[in-house]
Amino acid sequence: MNLQEFSSHVTRSGTQGMRARAAVIAAAGGLAEARAAEMLPETLELTLSEALVLALLKQGTRKYLAIFGHGSTDLGEVLRIYDGEGVTRTFNFRNEVEMAHAATALAWQYGETPALVTSIGPGALQAMAGSLAAASNGVGVWHVYGDETTFGEGYNMQQIPKPQQELYARMTALMGESYFLHTPEALREAMRRGTRRVFDPVKAGPFYLHLPINTQPARAMFNLDALPSRLAPVPLSPEGDALIEAAAEQIAAAGKVVLKAGGGTRGFDAEIRALARAAGAPVVLSPGSTGVLADDDPLNMHVGGSKGSISGNHAMEEAELLIVAGSRAVCQADCSGTGYPKVRRVVNLNGDWADALHYNDTLSLVGDLGAVARRLTAALEARSAAAGKAGWLEACAAKKAEWQAFKAERLALPPVQDTVWKRDVLAQPAAIGIVDAFAREVGAVKYFDAGDVQANGFQVVEDDRSGQTYTETGASYMGFASSGILASALADRPDYVIAFTGDGSFMMNPQVLIDAVEHKLRGMVVIFDNRRMAAISSLQLAQYGRDFRTNDGVAVDYAAMAGAVSGVLPITVGGSAEELREALAQGHAHAGLSVLHVPVYSGEDPRGGMGSWGSWNVGNWVEDVQSRWVRQSL
Repeated sequence: MNLQEFSSHVTRSGTQGMRARAAVIAAAGGLAEARAAEMLPETLELTLSEALVLALLKQGTRKYLAIFGHGSTDLGEVLRIYDGEGVTRTFNFRNEVEMAHAATALAWQYGETPALVTSIGPGALQAMAGSLAAASNGVGVWHVYGDETTFGEGYNMQQIPKPQQELYARMTALMGESYFLHTPEALREAMRRGTRRVFDPVKAGPFYLHLPINTQPARAMFNLDALPSRLAPVPLSPEGDALIEAAAEQIAAAGKVVLKAGGGTRGFDAEIRALARAAGAPVVLSPGSTGVLADDDPLNMHVGGSKGSISGNHAMEEAELLIVAGSRAVCQADCSGTGYPKVRRVVNLNGDWADALHYNDTLSLVGDLGAVARRLTAALEARSAAAGKAGWLEACAAKKAEWQAFKAERLALPPVQDTVWKRDVLAQPAAIGIVDAFAREVGAVKYFDAGDVQANGFQVVEDDRSGQTYTETGASYMGFASSGILASALADRPDYVIAFTGDGSFMMNPQVLIDAVEHKLRGMVVIFDNRRMAAISSLQLAQYGRDFRTNDGVAVDYAAMAGAVSGVLPITVGGSAEELREALAQGHAHAGLSVLHVPVYSGEDPRGGMGSWGSWNVGNWVEDVQSRWVRQSL
């Protein structure tokens, strides 16, 4: 059947009409193009499932990550036909948490916004749990859950066994925003609300579409032109110059200024670097903003906070004026509210009013970070605001040199005798440093998992631009890294990716091994195995002098596990730096997924970690931290 014949069938119902519509969309190059060429009529009678696929296509979503269940067979049939015509691409997965992380990473790293499909019940609960990473890091993703029927004919399988309506939709609404498609005609409003959430320029996040089993195949008339287009916000900044000028005056008058670059500064590297120079402000990074300033930039004080660094925490503790840029003031980032004891004034550049007003005595510059930063930079340059701050910058530079020397010592540490491995193995900072250097050498993008690997990682990495590292510190979700790199198997233009993960985090989602081969991922998983939850062990030791129930006596051969999956290259790494470098080169040469099992030291030797440099309101530190917080006016 030729295209002209297909065009004559586009208004038909059933499989033939669906295939005809998919064919003309593919031939035209997209839904908008098909409408512009009048290959599709303005209104069509469609099932809700097909209308949703078209609505998401209008939003730019053509990739689906799916674990089909009894609640999504109708939607699955639509995707089968649209996949067959090349309009959509559907990827099947083995675990909903893993799938949610891959969807988040695809949107976060590559800007390709996918839709995730599963059914209510255990699957949706797992997918929703995984979506915490998207919600915490401001990443927009569509979640589509097949839900219970609307007729109330009796308990539906996997629904919450309670005689109330739309309970799963209520749960997802707490995580982000959701819409229960009780009728097909509700699709337009659902998509209008969804695009505002998924593509919010400041606080994007997951949007949950609930499709009752019986409304998916229900037919209705849909106006294709009335389906909402993707939100395309324009940058906003304060209307007048009064606030900008007042902020510039405060910064110019202050002797010791620090700039806190939060996760919202990612992608605004040029603006933040220019603002820091104009303000004469050393910059303290968050774990998610490494690279916003180049690692060797004299103004880069590195990460600050409860983990922090010598230089980053010094700048926080001694500053008198704080410039906040794109930060939510997460507890660990500002030492549970005690990180700036001498600050009396705050200038906050933020797109969210609540975050912009987090601190007292704040001058809030609410708007697009880039637009506001450029205006403030110009006002600071006109005042030569950086003049007179040489002494402050010199003191911070001395602390940066102290941190660099401390870090260099840790990274050069030779193998250490470990009581569990009963031999010499690399300490984790040294091992992470070697892999980080290799990643920069080959141009790989790094993903960090939660726990000790993550904490040491953001203290060690030496990024020169944002986007070289993705560390899920918003939720610290174990298993994110090895799951997230699967996005590079789905992306249109993939990067080579390396997941930095601990033994515990890897075991959260080991099915990645299978899905990586299925979807032809080229990348690497490096398992730093210390046979314990080292981040918690070290916290217990620091607070109470003993660790408790954070390790076990079960040895696991992760290379053997990986090698059981055909197509995965398993590599067991010895205890030396040279052996690790050789393994990295071997793994990188492999055409698919390689898995490196790296034993690392864990114990009481302080050289085994990068240390902690700030306060945190946990455990037996609570009384001290809270008493200092109460005394602060900020």
